[in-house]
Amino acid sequence: MKSEVDKLLNQHNKLIHSEDKKVVSHTQRETGDWIMHAIMLDGYDVPFKFKRKKKYRSLAGAKVNLTYYSATEIVAGLSFEVMKVVRIKRA
Repeated sequence: MKSEVDKLLNQHNKLIHSEDKKVVSHTQRETGDWIMHAIMLDGYDVPFKFKRKKKYRSLAGAKVNLTYYSATEIVAGLSFEVMKVVRIKRA
């Protein structure tokens, strides 16, 4: 039987799955009805972002499994690479 992650990866070829990644920092801020989360992982220079309706307990120092894809955000005319998280769970 295929797992949920395998199904996602088969349906969307641009998704990337990583396991047991250590979270260095985790920030949360309100944007309208949503809470925007940004995490930095050990060994990566790119922020990983996701939205939730509620605040999440801090992930700083935790190990996580993530499914994500690369995207570009434009801030003040400059483009920045970010990773959009589709699925995140504590390892």
